[in-house]
Amino acid sequence: MTTANTGDNSPAPSDPPNPPPHRPWWRKMLSGPAALAYAVAIVGAGAGAVMTPLGDHVLKSLFDEPTCPGDGAVCEGKNPQNEGCGEDAGTFKPTAGNPALLQIRYSEDCEAVWAKIEQGNPGDQVTVSVTGGSTRTAEIAYGNDQFTHMVTVPDGEFQVTACAVPKPGGKSTFERYCIHATEATAWR
Repeated sequence: MTTANTGDNSPAPSDPPNPPPHRPWWRKMLSGPAALAYAVAIVGAGAGAVMTPLGDHVLKSLFDEPTCPGDGAVCEGKNPQNEGCGEDAGTFKPTAGNPALLQIRYSEDCEAVWAKIEQGNPGDQVTVSVTGGSTRTAEIAYGNDQFTHMVTVPDGEFQVTACAVPKPGGKSTFERYCIHATEATAWR
């Protein structure tokens, strides 16, 4: 018969030690020098994207509040879509003798005009000019349409001219032509 030794002063056997917890793969990748390298790569890629013209445009559209409505001088040279001027704009687009579907847009709230070509080809240009004011030109980079940035018009009477200019040797079959409008034009 076996009896237990109750007078033994040795410590009781302890549980085996717990193995260290298993670290996920991403924690291993994001520790020490690797984390620094990833951070530099991400910041560098972000800075590179922001420094491009597209990145600049995206940042401006995200952080700039529309400033045009109510002050045409502030709208000069700006993109009508980014400034919210296209929402209330009227359009003058002749139905006859308009092979490139040239149009003039006028926003009374933004006190500005711009021109748009809808059926051009890459390299074709569209211009808008206000008598006594400035002129803006835009070129179709791809696709078939393009619009200019805005030109301020005076409060009251104004005259505006928009022209479609085909690229020399390009695909367009129309010749340079212009359309004219005033504040009294039937803007639709």
